[in-house]
Amino acid sequence: MARSFGCEMKQIYWTMGQYDIVTIVEAPDEQSFMSFGFALGSAGNVKTQTLRAFSKDEFSACLGKLP
Repeated sequence: MARSFGCEMKQIYWTMGQYDIVTIVEAPDEQSFMSFGFALGSAGNVKTQTLRAFSKDEFSACLGKLP
């Protein structure tokens, strides 16, 4: 399903605790990922939480914009 939205599930981890699964997903843009999330959750049996991650270079660029 991820591929149909241009996304790729890079890694899947089965976890213990509050969350059952953690996945690393790459998407061409945030809109594609959001559409994938809507489709995944539309069945009603999956609850998701998104965490946007930044690479070192992306984070440095954000810091570089500070006054």
